[in-house]
Amino acid sequence: GSAPADEYLPQLVASVEAAVDYLAKEGISDPKRMAVGGRSYGAFSSANLLIHSKRFATAIAMSGAYNRTLTPFGFQHEKRTFWDATEYYTSISPFFFADQVKAPILIVHGGGDENPGTPPLQARRFFHALVGQGATTRYIELPQEGHHYYARENVLLATAELLDWLDATIG
Repeated sequence: GSAPADEYLPQLVASVEAAVDYLAKEGISDPKRMAVGGRSYGAFSSANLLIHSKRFATAIAMSGAYNRTLTPFGFQHEKRTFWDATEYYTSISPFFFADQVKAPILIVHGGGDENPGTPPLQARRFFHALVGQGATTRYIELPQEGHHYYARENVLLATAELLDWLDATIG
């Protein structure tokens, strides 16, 4: 629709926490060992969930954008520019809340990401902010990969990193 996306964070947190509560209540998952992960917009959302929800033991973020002020002419369904909604762009940008990330986060990004909204610089700067704040984090950059990963070696490397990360953080 044409309505602003101002309810993104409250809706994200409420819907994901409801799912986590259901999984825990039904005995499907251990609430102390929950991981959240996503790619692209899902990576952005996973980082936001580590900041705005305390339900996750770890996160995996792949090919994401973490500072929405660097995508000033809209993103996803957001129609307003940064100059029309400066406070909103800032409030949903995980980069500005790196000091609040308490759970470990693995960041994976293609070194040749051609998507204008998710250049590798976004992931590198978010990683540097996390390191500067003392967060437990790891950054993997897949050389020559774009927004999607295709090379067999890189897909296998990313998979091994994900499994190792989960073993180390919630194993």
